Amino acid sequence: MLYLVRHGQTALNRANLLQGRSDTPLNDTGREQARDAGRLLAEKGVRFARVYTSPLRRAVETARLIAPGVPLRVDERLIEMDYGPYEGTDLRHLPPEIITFFSDFVHNRAPEGMEQLSAVTARLGAFLEELKGEAEDGDILISTHAIALKGALEYLDPSSGGGWWSRNIGNCAVFAACLADGAYTVPELLEP
Repeated sequence: MLYLVRHGQTALNRANLLQGRSDTPLNDTGREQARDAGRLLAEKGVRFARVYTSPLRRAVETARLIAPGVPLRVDERLIEMDYGPYEGTDLRHLPPEIITFFSDFVHNRAPEGMEQLSAVTARLGAFLEELKGEAEDGDILISTHAIALKGALEYLDPSSGGGWWSRNIGNCAVFAACLADGAYTVPELLEP
């Protein structure tokens, strides 16, 4: 089984800033969210054989708290979307080009200097395809970020037609997908 998690809360999440590739640690709330996610998975009998994480501290720390003692494998493809010149932008005071982009992710390209959503989906898809050889050998945790996670969900659920881009995915939300007959199932949000 494949489990995909968004990292726990950070100070920049709390401040409503576009965090992107800023390498910020979890705050106390984020650490507790990660511990809660770990307890939820343990209660469901999940035992991780492997853990993959983005190189950013918040994702690494989340993975360590969810799956203590399991060696981590860092993969650059799990890093968050590159917001370029918009890194650190206050979500409550967005420039017009970001408002346009956020209003319709499917039909509006990311502004100049930002990574395109198609590129996010492609790199997460490449990672997930490579993982297929391991996905049948035990439970795998992937610790990543909001937009990167949405890219993975878009790849795993192509029938969504871009529907994952506009969904809110909270800190430490966990999705599960199986590998059956060489294909992943549509991911499901795990509820406590």
